[in-house]
This record gives sequence, C-alpha cells and structure tokens, in this order.
Amino acid sequence: MTSVPPSVPLEDLDERSREIFRRIVENYLDTGEPLGSRNLARGLSQPLSPASIRNVMADLEHHGLLYSPHTSAGRLPTQSGLRLFVDGFLEVGDLTKEERQQIAVQVKAKGGDKTPEQVLTEASQMLSGLSRGAGVVLSNKTDTTLRHIEFVQIEPLKALVVLVSEDGSVENRVVDLPAGLPPSALTEASNYLNSIIRNRTLAEAQSELVRQRNEFQAELDTLTSKVVDAGVAVWGGDKNDPGTLIVRGRSNLLENVGAKEDLERIRLLFDDLENKSELIRLLDLAKGGEGVRIFIGSENKLFSLSGSSLIVSPYRDSEQRVVGVLGVIGPTRLNYARVIPMVDYTARLVSRLLG
Repeated sequence: MTSVPPSVPLEDLDERSREIFRRIVENYLDTGEPLGSRNLARGLSQPLSPASIRNVMADLEHHGLLYSPHTSAGRLPTQSGLRLFVDGFLEVGDLTKEERQQIAVQVKAKGGDKTPEQVLTEASQMLSGLSRGAGVVLSNKTDTTLRHIEFVQIEPLKALVVLVSEDGSVENRVVDLPAGLPPSALTEASNYLNSIIRNRTLAEAQSELVRQRNEFQAELDTLTSKVVDAGVAVWGGDKNDPGTLIVRGRSNLLENVGAKEDLERIRLLFDDLENKSELIRLLDLAKGGEGVRIFIGSENKLFSLSGSSLIVSPYRDSEQRVVGVLGVIGPTRLNYARVIPMVDYTARLVSRLLG
C-alpha cells in the first residue's frame, strides 16, 4: 500500500464522491482487486458516465483516499482511505445468537477444568479460525496472583528460583548465590518471601518488599538477605517482558500471498511476533482506551505491519484491571464488520471466565 497525504474529512465529500469511494473500498475488501469506472457505472444510485466517474476518482486520489496500482487500471483504497472508511462508513453489527454460542463453546472452560492459559489458547485458535487471520493473545504475567516461591540449589553458586502462580503456571529463573551460603539460607529466604508474596501480584509483592527492605535486612543474616535481593531482582528486572504471547493461525497469513514483497512483509511480521520485544506497548495502548482498537497498515508501530491490520481489545480481571489483549492480525482487506464484534465479544467472554 502506497504512502499517501492526509485524507479529507468525511463531511468534505459530496454524496456522489461518498458512494463511489464506498463501492471501491467494499470491492477491495471483498475481492482485493481494483475497481474501474466502467464497472462502477453499473448500479450507481445516480447514473454517471465513465468519464464523470473517472473525474471523481481523480479527485479522491488527489485527496489521498485512492490510488491506481497500474496505469489505466481501476482504483484501490490507500491506508488513509481505509481509515476513513472504517471510521466513517463501516456499519458494525452484532453477532448472532448462533455465533455467540459457537465462540462460547470453543472458549469456555468445560466444568472449570481449563487453566487460564488454555482458555487464552482456545480464544486465539477460535479467532484465527473464524477470521481466517492470525489470532493473537498477549497476557500480562505481572498481574497474576502468586502462590509460592522456592529456591533450589543447582550449583555451588547458582540456584533455580521457582515461582508458582494461583492459576497453576510455573516459571523458573536462575540466580547467582553468594559464596559461603549455608544450606539453611535458601529455606529461610523462601519462607520469608512466601510470607510476602502470597495472594499478591508480582508488582504488589515487589512494592511490599521494597517497603519492608530495612525490616527484612534486620531480620535475616547478611547472606540470606542477599538471596532475597537476588530473587527480587531476577523478577523485578524483567519489566520489559510483555508476558505470554499466544499466536494461532499464522499459516492463514500466507493465503493468497504471491508477490515477493508480500512474502517479505509476512516474513517480517513473523519475525516481530517471535521477537515480541515491542508488544508491551500493545498492553499500554489497550490500557489507554476502552473497547476495540483498530490499527491499519503503518499506523501500527508495534510490528512491521505495512499491508496488514491489527484489531485488538483488552480483557480484564475480577477487579476490572486490564491484564492482556486479544485480537486478530490479517491483511488490510480484513472483514472489519465481522471481525470487530467477534474480537469485542471474545474479550468480554474471556474477562468473565478469568475474572
């Protein structure tokens, strides 16, 4: 999709321009193909000659809403044109009762026997299947309530820190141990930290440990205090980790991709999804707004997403805090009217299941 100047406000377009613009975008979303003046002339609410239609198309192109992929070809919407269409023309309906039931059956925990990660994985898989895009879920690990922490010595100067959350998930990190540490110090450090972290999120536990720092240094001997500090540091130093990323349906993004530049775009997108270093910004964006967010093409600085769109919505915990986002990545010709309510309903359903 080409680089374009800013588009005009919707109110600056007359009725004829709006109808021609809308039909070109709808044709693109339906077929991916440009629409020419002769085909446009059929079925317009007010009869226009192909020459008159070409004049309107030229004006829309001048405003940065359309572009011509080839000389003498029809027109396609630019990124700005798609944004104007989504904001001003798109009619987003609600899901049918059957569609809601289909989503609920796939996502809901049967008898409560699914872990939160399994629920999120099912949600990602379901969104992929229904949208023919890639379903993506990002969960913020720091908002998980903690249950237990334990230090396990694996070398004379190294220990494995095992952190268990209330949802049953387990994470491990390796920490350095001070020389001369007695065997009892790891048990003492584990007991002390467990008295702090239980029923707190990681962020809450870290804040409490900072508040009690002088107290625990006075209560514990020097070497054990160093173990506690190491355990806090290894988790606290991971603030840029966005948490757990679940992506399903990547192969859908390869459908109908033939041009070399399209394959390169998809390769870059896959690299970004593997890297996930910038995904924490997605959580920040979700926390800053309500409901579904739509990013079209290069509007989204989170990925190398030129030529792709991202539709996401936050999901929340029982205290209505945003703890993750879920949605769909696909080509810019996504079926926005269908995917937007699908993402919105799934996010609300996941919020209820995890709340």
